[in-house]
Amino acid sequence: MTATLVGSGLTARFGDREVFTDLEVAVDAGSITGVVGRSGSGKTTLLRILAGLTEPAAGTVEQRGLEPRPGTIGLLAQHPRVVANPRWTLRRIVAEPAAIGRRDCDTEAIAARVGLNPALLDRFPSQVSDGQLQRACVGRLLVQAPKFVLCDEPTAMLDPVSARAVIGLLQELVDDGAGMVLVSHQRRIIEARCDRVVDLDAR
Repeated sequence: MTATLVGSGLTARFGDREVFTDLEVAVDAGSITGVVGRSGSGKTTLLRILAGLTEPAAGTVEQRGLEPRPGTIGLLAQHPRVVANPRWTLRRIVAEPAAIGRRDCDTEAIAARVGLNPALLDRFPSQVSDGQLQRACVGRLLVQAPKFVLCDEPTAMLDPVSARAVIGLLQELVDDGAGMVLVSHQRRIIEARCDRVVDLDAR
């Protein structure tokens, strides 16, 4: 049975305003589900609901075809500096999932895989660029090996070279069997890369 992340009948509200209503989302392992919509349409809210960080006003989220466990869902934010602990080195950021699971982690090998100079691993987020920090966050995802990856405009803050590299690395996760939700305001990227599309403007 294929592992699937399913959101059924999802409704989100900000105060008295409904952002979206009765939304259906399905993310299969090894596939990409794209989410598009104008600013304020609820793209980030939907990711937070799927990640279990925000409760929907109505509806349910469930993982089918596998036993839920810590680390099943990974999140890649638009702004890496918002989620990266400024007091941690990049080495600790990358290796965090292994430390939680009490596993060994070859951070130099992970750094090489994501195109991050190993010499940067002992620097802090304030000492590297947005692109370098985002690569470290992708490295953390590789260590975590989640079944589902939720990406919120992951290349918005990056230069074109870094953006292409990050997208390529995320595709590797999908090729290895992860299901992915990719949020982007660039419809051409969504249409080119995604197996399913959730258009929040069309509701």
